[in-house]
Amino acid sequence: MIRRSDEHHLELAAKEQRVLYTFNLADFYRLHTKWVAAGLVHAGLILAHQQRYSVSDQLKRLLRLAGNLSAEEMRGKVEFLSAWG
Repeated sequence: MIRRSDEHHLELAAKEQRVLYTFNLADFYRLHTKWVAAGLVHAGLILAHQQRYSVSDQLKRLLRLAGNLSAEEMRGKVEFLSAWG
């Protein structure tokens, strides 16, 4: 998968109804906007700045997000890890 395009990653995550977590903020936010304009829906995106958070801080924030938003609430949404501190 490492050589696959960002679009392919999002398509696969959407097909498998998986939320995608990435440090590639700009490209995936752009893809989200493109999908919304095309009427496409993904299972959700979680975007974070690379090297801003320790692994433990990432996990704490991801767990807080997962404990507060259901899969249905994540559907078609973008969440920024920074909002879950």
